[in-house]
Amino acid sequence: MDLHLTNKSALITGSTKGIGKAIAIEMAREGANVIINGRKAEDVDTVVEEIKSNFPNTDPQAAPADISQESERQNLFEKFPKVDILINNMGIFQPMEYWDISDDTWEKFFKINVLAGNSLAKFYLPKMLDQDFGRIIFIASEEAVMPSGEMPQYSMTKSMNLSLAKSLSKLTVATHVTVNTVMPGSTLTEGVSNMLNDMYKDSDIPKSEWEADFMKNHRSRSQIQRLIRPEEIGRFVAYVSSPDSSSFSGEALRLDGGLVPTIF
Repeated sequence: MDLHLTNKSALITGSTKGIGKAIAIEMAREGANVIINGRKAEDVDTVVEEIKSNFPNTDPQAAPADISQESERQNLFEKFPKVDILINNMGIFQPMEYWDISDDTWEKFFKINVLAGNSLAKFYLPKMLDQDFGRIIFIASEEAVMPSGEMPQYSMTKSMNLSLAKSLSKLTVATHVTVNTVMPGSTLTEGVSNMLNDMYKDSDIPKSEWEADFMKNHRSRSQIQRLIRPEEIGRFVAYVSSPDSSSFSGEALRLDGGLVPTIF
């Protein structure tokens, strides 16, 4: 299926691994010129070379920057003053007991998971409106609408992503610019693999059974009873980024394996 993304420029934040990298790969597969972002230049360059090798008809670009820092965002804006698609994927998470979360930690999660993406949207959205085409997608989580209680500081920021995207979508009425949120369920990223290792390394459960045990005991509402793979999310986000997805606007799009109950 041709998603009509050929030669569209797409900035994907936090795209050197995990969901962000998977999104970049799927969008490059569809012909988009992806802009790879991460804090470490060597990691960014590695992914750029990988995509260029696998999709030689595209023109991937490197954008090493810690976008939680204003000075580095400004450098990014100077290098890439306009994009067709912005995927606000960059974020942090960590299971924490509510009582142990300091005010500094709350502020850190807010700054990285909310304010950084908001700054990018505020910069690129007017240009999308001027050209009457654009896509802004926030990558949130099922934690936005059904917090597990395992990481309240993270859940708070994902709920904010939903609210922010909805507010921004109000600025795009009757245009060909859309703003949406995608809410993946628990996904087998490098970070989640590390989390599973921390949870189970001292247990008697074999490593081959960690995923199943986690789903059974921590995500029992999941209908698929497995962790979602990053490439599954990448394919869906590529579609939502495409001109063919024009009917999605201001939506919170669930990709959670049936984890969140549907109320009719």
